Amino acid sequence: MGVIGFIGLGNMGGPMAANLVRHGHRVQGFDLAAASREAAASAGVTILGGVAETASGADTLLTMLPNGAAVLAVHRELAAIAAPGTLVIDSSTIDVEASRHAHALAEARGLLSLDAPVSGGTGGAAAGTLTFMTGGTERAFAQAHPILQAMGRQIVHCGGPGAGQAAKICNNMILGVSMIAVSEAFVLAERLGLSAQALFDVASTSSGQCWSLTSYCPVPGPVPQSPANRDYKPGFSSALMLKDLHLAQQAAESTGAVTALGRHAAELYERFAAAGGGDRDFSGIIEAIRKEGRG
Repeated sequence: MGVIGFIGLGNMGGPMAANLVRHGHRVQGFDLAAASREAAASAGVTILGGVAETASGADTLLTMLPNGAAVLAVHRELAAIAAPGTLVIDSSTIDVEASRHAHALAEARGLLSLDAPVSGGTGGAAAGTLTFMTGGTERAFAQAHPILQAMGRQIVHCGGPGAGQAAKICNNMILGVSMIAVSEAFVLAERLGLSAQALFDVASTSSGQCWSLTSYCPVPGPVPQSPANRDYKPGFSSALMLKDLHLAQQAAESTGAVTALGRHAAELYERFAAAGGGDRDFSGIIEAIRKEGRG
């Protein structure tokens, strides 16, 4: 196996790098945060001093960064120093235009590139069960596939450069809207005197069934593994959901798509984050919906 350089070892990148190590890959990495570096080192990642050092000698480079500006800054540096033929995989969630720019930087220097954002949250990152939505050439996808398999369960090639990012923001717009709908239904059930378990038993086996209900139920009880049973400790924070909903709205505006429910979901999550909910799981939006109703 070759050497994998991993840049961005935070809440998602750290567990992903650890899974690569568990599957026998040699991983060298870097993160700006000391705590992230220490956690990754304890998982077997060789910690280096910066982006250039991490890229040196690596056959594959993986990035998991907070936004498009950070991705482009790092990928400009990687494009300048990585050897031709190096595979560059970006698993950040960023706007499609920035992703396509990153691909262009790689192509100009003879690098293979893949945008590969993920779904599954921190739990999926730790368990190695992420879904990867990828965009890039068939050659890049084929080369990346065995590496992504060490970190994920489902790996989908969505199309050319930026297609993975497009799939991610569309998927998460569905997720944000559906969580609000499920939360509103449970709040209405409470007001009508219907127990949460009764609503779950009906909706989970009929036409109201969806992932936000059956895997991530926003009320305690029916789904033991959902964050509602841990005081909404995040698997996927409201701040990250809001980021993805904003990306969806930017894409809708640039393409002329009408996404009225997506826009309204973004507005609700903006209010929730402004009221202090940004660090809570996105399913905690049910608490804001309860407060907005009449007494």
